[in-house]
Amino acid sequence: MSTIQISSDVIRGCTDTIILYLLKESPSYAYALSKQIEEVSDGEYSLKETTLYSALTRLERSDYVSSYPQIAESGKKRTYYKITDAGLDYYRDKCKEWKFTRELVEKFVE
Repeated sequence: MSTIQISSDVIRGCTDTIILYLLKESPSYAYALSKQIEEVSDGEYSLKETTLYSALTRLERSDYVSSYPQIAESGKKRTYYKITDAGLDYYRDKCKEWKFTRELVEKFVE
């Protein structure tokens, strides 16, 4: 694991991109998304539950994701989230924005 801590200000702008990246692979529910984020980041990053739900609510209000209830094998009702066509466009835009931002900031990093 890295000893460098990413400030919350830096990563906050990437939360939507991270969530949409996972949802473009397949629909999922919040807890599974949280675990996937930890897994993909090799334990380097996790989203607090409140942050994750706030982001999902914001993305849904913007029509970037839609939600639907589904009964799990355990019988528990879960809310699943699915990326929309608008969400996929937004994800692509955020990726372009990130690439531009990274190139710009690298001009100032030694």
